[in-house]
Amino acid sequence: MNVRDAAVTTLLKIGQGGAFSTISVHQMLEKRAISKADVGLYTELVYGTLSRELTLDYILNPLLASQKKLDPFMRPLLRMSVYQLFYLDRIPDHAVINEAVEIAKTRGKPHIAKVVNGVLRNVLRQGKPDFSTIPSTSKRISIETSHPEWLVERWIELFGEDETLKICQINNEAAPVTVRVNRNKATVEEAVELLEAQGVVAKPAAVAQDGLEIISGSVQQTDLLDRGYLSLQDESSMLVARAVGAEPSDHVLDSCAAPGGKAMHIAEGLTTGTLTALDLHTHKIKLLKKQAERLELTTVEAEALDARKVGDRFDAASFDRILVDAPCSGLGVIRRKPDIKWTKQPENLTQLPIIQRQIIEAVLPLVKRGGTFVYSTCTIDPVENEQQTEFILSQGFVFDESFKGRMPESVQPLISERAELKLLPTTLGTDGFYIAAFKKQG
Repeated sequence: MNVRDAAVTTLLKIGQGGAFSTISVHQMLEKRAISKADVGLYTELVYGTLSRELTLDYILNPLLASQKKLDPFMRPLLRMSVYQLFYLDRIPDHAVINEAVEIAKTRGKPHIAKVVNGVLRNVLRQGKPDFSTIPSTSKRISIETSHPEWLVERWIELFGEDETLKICQINNEAAPVTVRVNRNKATVEEAVELLEAQGVVAKPAAVAQDGLEIISGSVQQTDLLDRGYLSLQDESSMLVARAVGAEPSDHVLDSCAAPGGKAMHIAEGLTTGTLTALDLHTHKIKLLKKQAERLELTTVEAEALDARKVGDRFDAASFDRILVDAPCSGLGVIRRKPDIKWTKQPENLTQLPIIQRQIIEAVLPLVKRGGTFVYSTCTIDPVENEQQTEFILSQGFVFDESFKGRMPESVQPLISERAELKLLPTTLGTDGFYIAAFKKQG
């Protein structure tokens, strides 16, 4: 399949059906309809177009005002084409327009191809807009960086204008590819050599001790993922297992475990202990078990259960360590999942903290006296993070004084006497993340 046609198909699926971008991209790649040489361009076209959607519409809408009705594929096609014209400088303008016209001919009628050709040539003639003429700061940042204005306004209130602009800008950059090394199978140094033997250049990650950053080549084209040597995971997410700090014989609960990266990372350090991994959905339990099998982990016990009902299934004070990696808005991982900024709404920041609190309330009694409780999210909003921490502290828990010492040196300066770590996307170049660790008094 033509790589740009495939990208339009994926963008249309996401836009019309509300499909998740990561799942839609994975499904397209699984079909092997795109050559290996074009995989990079395909993913860049999909994620780049999604990420710049608001900006692209700001450019296109005046030129489409006379069109009473657009064929469904036209808007994703035009967005993708304008993205290439203004944000990918390695593709000649004439090639972008010609390719778009050919796709329009294939999918539509001749007059549609003429409209596509005319609109794109007008875009080129007008050039990239001067965003500095937009008088409102929040609106200017919103349109220039393609983020919903409500979110920009909220971040300005929380972090200030300069930091908000930087966060929005980095959200539009390509996220680094990082992998976690399964230390049961190889050291970080050995994993670098194994990758190099298969044509992939990697280096030790800057933040996470168990991580590698891929410099060139595709780790998916090696056999090291299937053989359980490596797992795809962001560095900030890798810090959670360090925060939990499980001993080899501990009994650990991950109450919201899917897709399983953090759970498996914890389990990799267990020998005689157990990792009980829960998730609400049965199909995700199958994924967790498949992960454990891939990594050759025998300490994982996975079952479908609503974390808000753990008290019906487990006895009080039955776990040495518990992780609640709570369902959240995901506003720290927009760079990897750009559709999040279009699917999340202000009301999510009211609804999700209620669910988070219900999970916390249900899980806290299961921690043994003197045991460890870790709360984490992949969001940067205080209503999902610091406000939940204050509640946990009111429930007979105190900050874990040993938290800072077991975290990598790269993040220790960011941890105060409060055992919590908050990473904005701009802090260390990782995903935005929040981790807090507690001890149960008694």
